[in-house]
Amino acid sequence: MKRANIRDLKVKDEVEEVFLVKYSALMSSRDGKKYLNIIFGDSTGQIEGRVWSKAEEVYKACSKGDFAKVKGKINSYQGRKQFIANSVEKVDKSEVDLDDFVVKSKFDPEVMFNSLLKIVDSLDDFYIQSLLRNILNDPEISKRLKLWQAGKSIHHAYQSGLLEHILSCTQLAVNLSSHYGVNKNFVVAGAILHDICKIYELSNGLNVDYTEEGKLVGHLVKALEVVDRFSYKIKNFPYNTKLHLKHILLSHHGHYEFGSPKEPMTREAYLLHLIDLMDSKMASLETIILGDQNSGHWSNYIKHLDRIVFTADLPHYPEELSEKQASEKRSLSQGVKSNKKNMNKDLKQNLGSLFEKIEIKPKK
Repeated sequence: MKRANIRDLKVKDEVEEVFLVKYSALMSSRDGKKYLNIIFGDSTGQIEGRVWSKAEEVYKACSKGDFAKVKGKINSYQGRKQFIANSVEKVDKSEVDLDDFVVKSKFDPEVMFNSLLKIVDSLDDFYIQSLLRNILNDPEISKRLKLWQAGKSIHHAYQSGLLEHILSCTQLAVNLSSHYGVNKNFVVAGAILHDICKIYELSNGLNVDYTEEGKLVGHLVKALEVVDRFSYKIKNFPYNTKLHLKHILLSHHGHYEFGSPKEPMTREAYLLHLIDLMDSKMASLETIILGDQNSGHWSNYIKHLDRIVFTADLPHYPEELSEKQASEKRSLSQGVKSNKKNMNKDLKQNLGSLFEKIEIKPKK
């Protein structure tokens, strides 16, 4: 029987399926009744849910990281889909196919890894090329790199996402280094090494979290250890080369307030910072659009981007419109504006109700 994947769920659907519990929190309603705020996930996405019946029992029996057989209905709440679960029963891990719950890169990790090695082969700095070959051909590093996520939840947060991010940054490094006339060897090395130690900073599996080493040391400092460890194996490795590589790695977050121990002070370091920023933000936008559960073409407010996101494709007209087609487009646009006015009206009413409940106390 075909799975009821989260991506395909529609409002009013009656659902009985096994999902992964991604998040679970016991909450209290205005009347003091307990309910469960829960997020279910599978390989196609995730959906927020509510459990109103026996919430405390479900909370104790089924935790984050568990698999659960869920029965309920898909409702619409404030313009987005919500799963109202009537029953939630824990399911043993041995009874599920893990591939149904693992979100993976759309690119083959072996193909991506080989593409990365080809770029390294194209470099013309003997020491940087040798260093990168030694690191990438290390059995533990190469094995982990093909599996690990780039982040816990924000960008490239899926299996092989770290390799996808590193390859994308490396391809940008090749093209943009030539465009701006900077040293390609250092920018490529920075693109490959800047996040590679997330294989130690993050765990692997269905529920990725920070490791002890990730919490205590982090991927920036760990990357310097890796550079030292592998450069010592290369005879007469130049001190200045290592110094500038370390600067690129330490400064790739760009600003002190973003956790960067140093700000970029070379053209190569600054370019790598911009490449990393661009690739991570564009991947975040793609993830938001693919996982959007809202009706219409606007996402909810995205905290880490500090904005809402337009989720539909932009208009494309390969040929000139006829008068009739242009008129139809204008009519459609006016309909959208009318809907937007209604949405704004609802928003004002909701905000008005909220402010009425806020007690403002005078200053003493």
